[in-house]
Amino acid sequence: RRRAGTDVSAALDGPPHRHSENARRWLEQYYVGEIEPGDEQCQPQGEQEESLPPAPQLRKRRAQTPEQTDLCYRTVDVETDLVDWQKPLLWQVGYLGEKYDEWVHQPVDRPIRLFHSDFLEFLSKTAWYVVFMVWTPVVLYLSWVSYTSLAQGNTRLFSSFTTEYSIPVHKYYFPFIFLLGMILWSLLEYLIHRFVFHMKPPASNYYLITLHFLLHGQHHKSPFDSSRLVFPPVPASLVIGFFYGVLRLLLPEVLGLSVFVGGLCGYVIYDMMHYYLHYGSPKKGTYLYGLKAYHVKHHFEHQKSGFGISTRFWDYPFRTLIPEETFKKED
Repeated sequence: RRRAGTDVSAALDGPPHRHSENARRWLEQYYVGEIEPGDEQCQPQGEQEESLPPAPQLRKRRAQTPEQTDLCYRTVDVETDLVDWQKPLLWQVGYLGEKYDEWVHQPVDRPIRLFHSDFLEFLSKTAWYVVFMVWTPVVLYLSWVSYTSLAQGNTRLFSSFTTEYSIPVHKYYFPFIFLLGMILWSLLEYLIHRFVFHMKPPASNYYLITLHFLLHGQHHKSPFDSSRLVFPPVPASLVIGFFYGVLRLLLPEVLGLSVFVGGLCGYVIYDMMHYYLHYGSPKKGTYLYGLKAYHVKHHFEHQKSGFGISTRFWDYPFRTLIPEETFKKED
């Protein structure tokens, strides 16, 4: 708003931020027309920043179809794009082959339909609050079960190897075990995001390309589709159940449950935070503001780095941190 009616060409190159080619392409949806010569500077000097200048005179407007006029459709040229946007995309992307990786990392601002079936399409979409409403009661209940079970004093670590030197696990340890589960989740979040969601499927493998698009590619293609920013509870329950089974095999029952519930809480926080990083407006200088800027860079320019979402911690040891931008000092 402060730059309304002015030439922003230099501002797009920073500082404080150099805009990517994807960001410049994203601006095309807001094209209205071209300013008449002499009308570039419309804001009187000394006017308050909050007030808007008068609208500049437009020399011409681009001819557009009704579909292109809608802001949700104008980031895609439906006549030249590699897929047919009038049909479900999931079964088309596998045929893109070598063009898939570049295509999927050019974000658009329009909804995506994945399935022909209305029922499957419904299951693939979720409002952000559904995740909170479904899993928060589970976290609270399992936390109570874990704590009361530890309070009975029957849980001992390493009891399957030795009874003489096994270590008792008291109820007072529950917060620390819970926190350990959250930390383990943050590592798992990083590993899944990097090695599963951002795998590069072979160009010749139709099924792996389709799977990648289903898991994460559709989110990078349409990063602001609000119905696909969190994990739907039905498929999420299958994945969560798998990790619970793994912990049951590795740890005593109550101890494994305590670690699991901490990880589940970490997942809920991650999903809520991921939605907020896309749609929230954190205050400048806060932790969430830095994470939002970091995640937006991941979507628009650095898709092969910046895999941390709820924290950037694991990007440091794994050397995938998005580099800080540097600018030459102005004269």
